[in-house]
Amino acid sequence: MKTELIMVGKTADKHFQAGIDDYSRRIVHYMPFAITVVPDLKSTRNISEEQQKQAEGEQILRLVQPVDTVVLLDEHGAEMRSIELARWLEQKRQTARRLVFVIGGPYGFSPAVYARADEKLSLSRLTFSHQMVRLVFTEQLYRACTIIKGEPYHHE
Repeated sequence: MKTELIMVGKTADKHFQAGIDDYSRRIVHYMPFAITVVPDLKSTRNISEEQQKQAEGEQILRLVQPVDTVVLLDEHGAEMRSIELARWLEQKRQTARRLVFVIGGPYGFSPAVYARADEKLSLSRLTFSHQMVRLVFTEQLYRACTIIKGEPYHHE
């Protein structure tokens, strides 16, 4: 199963980017993994939040194939412990051809992206910056891979 993370806007903080790059390199030892960045919109001061979500959503949906399993990282999604995420990921490995996780822009997702999504996951009930979510998610994906393989990274 191929796995991809689509995210709106580049990671500005070099420390977060270094962590994301580190975990991404680790993940590819367990499964094919790629990150695709949807460029930030230019001149957003003159458009509404809804228009921005719609424009970002169109860009996201261009990257998604009809057979993809699309999972939004969303505050209203299902919450899981790391062990549960590993079990969930293992199940998806059996059923999905390509698993696509999406981190939206600053205002969330457009209705069209929500309509296309197969599932929603929440990393926490706490609110994190978009920069931090990227790092937390890649670490949790790596952690899930090590749990599946029975490696000693995770301690329960």
